[in-house]
Amino acid sequence: MTIARLTETITTTDEEMAGDLEACHLPALLPALAQATGDLSLLRDGLRPVTAAPPPPQGGLSAEQLVEARELALAALQALRDGGEAERANAGDLRRMMEWMTGSTSASEYLPLLIEELSPFDEDPRAPQWRKDPATEFSVAIIGAGMSGIVAGARLKQAGVPFVVIEKNPDVGGTWLENTYPGARVDVSNAFYSYSFAQRVDWPQHYSPQDVLLNYFRDCAEEYGVREQVRFNTEVLSCEYDDDRNTWALLVRNPDGGEERIEANAVVSAVGQLNQPKLPDIAGRGSFEGPSFHSARWDHDVDLGGKRVGVVGTGASAAQFIPAIAADVEQLTVFQRTPPWLVAVPHYQDEVPEGQQWLFQHVPHYAHWFRFWLFWTTVEGMLPAARVDPEWGPQERSVSAENDGMRAMMTAYLEQQFADRPDLLAQVLPQYAPASKRLVLDNGAWASALMRENVELVTEPIAEITPRGVTTTDGEERAFDALLYGTGFQASRFLTPMTVVGRGGVALHEQWDGDARAYMGITVPNFPNMFLMYGPNTNIVVNGSIIFFSECEVQYILKCIRLLLEEGHRAMDCTSEAHDAYNERIDEANSQMVWGVATVNSWYRNETGRSAQNWPFSLLEYWEQTRRPDPAAYEFL
Repeated sequence: MTIARLTETITTTDEEMAGDLEACHLPALLPALAQATGDLSLLRDGLRPVTAAPPPPQGGLSAEQLVEARELALAALQALRDGGEAERANAGDLRRMMEWMTGSTSASEYLPLLIEELSPFDEDPRAPQWRKDPATEFSVAIIGAGMSGIVAGARLKQAGVPFVVIEKNPDVGGTWLENTYPGARVDVSNAFYSYSFAQRVDWPQHYSPQDVLLNYFRDCAEEYGVREQVRFNTEVLSCEYDDDRNTWALLVRNPDGGEERIEANAVVSAVGQLNQPKLPDIAGRGSFEGPSFHSARWDHDVDLGGKRVGVVGTGASAAQFIPAIAADVEQLTVFQRTPPWLVAVPHYQDEVPEGQQWLFQHVPHYAHWFRFWLFWTTVEGMLPAARVDPEWGPQERSVSAENDGMRAMMTAYLEQQFADRPDLLAQVLPQYAPASKRLVLDNGAWASALMRENVELVTEPIAEITPRGVTTTDGEERAFDALLYGTGFQASRFLTPMTVVGRGGVALHEQWDGDARAYMGITVPNFPNMFLMYGPNTNIVVNGSIIFFSECEVQYILKCIRLLLEEGHRAMDCTSEAHDAYNERIDEANSQMVWGVATVNSWYRNETGRSAQNWPFSLLEYWEQTRRPDPAAYEFL
């Protein structure tokens, strides 16, 4: 087991601790020490950090303030080493700590959420506080053993609800099992891209690469008893609801190719949004005679060393694998339709400093408070910059003063990165408003790759793909030995390619007709006891981690199941009235966000032009709406 959470006893010298403090994050360390020692005087008004989005390093503390803060921290570490941990903090103490860190009393409304999300008492507040009566028959089928499927299984097991997980792959991990392309890593800090109940204090890097994340999810599946319930190499072909028995029948294809029916009282779809690769609709795409593949299906048997390689697409995945392969190939040609906005994260690929690691492992609650800092400053803090100001002039390049400020900051970064290549700057500088489509984290690797002598950036549109290579609309054909696609996923095609049939023989994909919708992003009328995770309108753009949403969704699903069992019902079906009213509110809010008014191509909108993917409100609002089901929104069967 590699999920290290417990802090260790402090035995180091004063000098060693002082050295470790050079690498610490003081805005998070001071409240952690205040909680651990009970000394709230550590939280001095003169040391309050700045929480602007994005926040300045060390919360904007001056050199003199940093010296003072480190002296206070060293004294507190000494007290912790010599005197042990203080009494458990109460909610009032936590509120004072949060208000000190945020500089705002508005943090108080987040207190219940933060206590649950950050687990500051080394407990698991989200663990179900009930158990199913063993005499009552009720089982759940979970489709997918990725991040969402694992947390669903963990919570069902804690509640004593029998379940099976059906996974088409040979292992758990989902996205982090399938996406093995060079340079693959998460773009949310691991302090937040991890389960609230399975926090690590020993992440090797701030933003973990694919293999580290895969091992984390493997460990979680093992520790929480989920892996033993997974049927691997098994694909769900269809799900059909039985109106008479109020149960679901899943037709699956087993590893030997044979088909089998599995019955369950409820189905949880944990297949996500970004699991079906999207290949571009380009003439001749199937005619290329060399090896070609999508980044999500990377062919490691193909040696790209010394080869002429073409890459179609410059999205988030391409921005990771292009710098990773650029030095090894003979010639790399990148075909760009729309340049991405880059967010400067200098430490994106850096190791967590040794001193920071030591503090995480020895100071109780420090990892929690660091997680809270990220939550507050990089999650909710950036949301205002995505909202449309209707009084703000032309909205093609920015949609508000806050959004324009974001544009100016990211433009300055690109100008600095490409200062020696004004020709490239003109090609990589986006002309659309920031957050209209997915932002890309960067530590300078993108510019370094594109400025290599063996790399060419092509912005002329592609006319066709030929047996030899790619021809652009200006008539030029470029020959390649291999062709790679970094063209994203079919994000709006939820639950494909499964066939799903609900009450009265209603087919889910016919009901959606290419425009997926769900109540809370979780339930759909005519499909009783079918619960979606990472469903319609639960993707986040600038405020958060999808793991947060998955944990909220599981809380909601478990409470729905509890409601059914306690009230003696067999199934619950979302009403059309509740569903439609909810989606009207979502659509109205999305129309006031930058991705709702932008015209740039983006997977944030489906084929109808509506945002079927994105959540337009705060994380607090999603947490509040999923705390418990409203019985009035359902018909019980």
